[in-house]
Amino acid sequence: MKPETPPVPAKTYTAPLTEDQAAQLRGVLERDGFEFIERDHTLYAARKGKLSIAVYRKGPKVLVQGRETEDFVRFTLEPEVLGEARLGYEEVHQPDMFEPHFGIDESGKGDYFGPLVIAGVFTDATIARALLDAGIMDSKRITSVARIRELARVVRATPGVAEAVVAIGPQRYNELHRSFGNLNRLLAWGHARTIARLAEARPQCPRALSDQFARADVLARALKQQGVAIELEQRTKGEADVAVAAASILARERFVDWIEKTSTAGGVNLPLGASDAVVEAGRSLVERHGEEALARVAKLHFRTTARIIGHSGGAGTDSA
Repeated sequence: MKPETPPVPAKTYTAPLTEDQAAQLRGVLERDGFEFIERDHTLYAARKGKLSIAVYRKGPKVLVQGRETEDFVRFTLEPEVLGEARLGYEEVHQPDMFEPHFGIDESGKGDYFGPLVIAGVFTDATIARALLDAGIMDSKRITSVARIRELARVVRATPGVAEAVVAIGPQRYNELHRSFGNLNRLLAWGHARTIARLAEARPQCPRALSDQFARADVLARALKQQGVAIELEQRTKGEADVAVAAASILARERFVDWIEKTSTAGGVNLPLGASDAVVEAGRSLVERHGEEALARVAKLHFRTTARIIGHSGGAGTDSA
């Protein structure tokens, strides 16, 4: 009989914390000689050797990464801070994550430049465990584009996965936003199209999960218009579900690919977000290609449009 292959040790781990647990963990890291470092969006971050720990303000939530992740979680984090064994017991603590379902997430919603991309991934128990073991996590916690692309390849290569990506380019986005008159309705339309494509590939899937972005009836109505009958769940912090996290990675990959390709073609670097750097890039684009170029690369209802072109034409109020 062929010997059973030992499981690959986890190299990434995330878990929610209470405020008291976050403070307690900091004390443990100080005691054990970790070096504290600056990192955006964190209460604190620290490293020791090839192990890094980040405790994010939102949640709060801890992210552990590195070759020694499994030992740290099993012998320090769980017994001294969490008070229970979770690593390897996700099926016990989050059983619904291992039931067949679609996970849906989007990228580009808060970015002035670029498309709105909605992606979806089908998972079941076997797929979910494979994705977790591969280190799939919410794309917002991944700062490296190379890592996003690497994990996207992992998602697509995982046996049994079904995925769908709906990319709404800026010109089409602006048309749809004017038609719907509301970003949430546009988002619901995009989510419904993504779920409909997944349902064609996995028609027996009973449930779809997405992050909370609108009233449930808005998305339910959009699904009905697409002719899809499925149990729908919207959940705050939906990215804690590995199917949603995998979808977030595929959506982010498509978004950053578009930004890089368009920046190169237009000769102007298109920054992310809606910051002062975005305004400066927009003004450079207008100087080089004219105001009409904005409609090809930007979401015109953002207030950023008025800052770029110096008047209120096309600028809305429901954006960054």
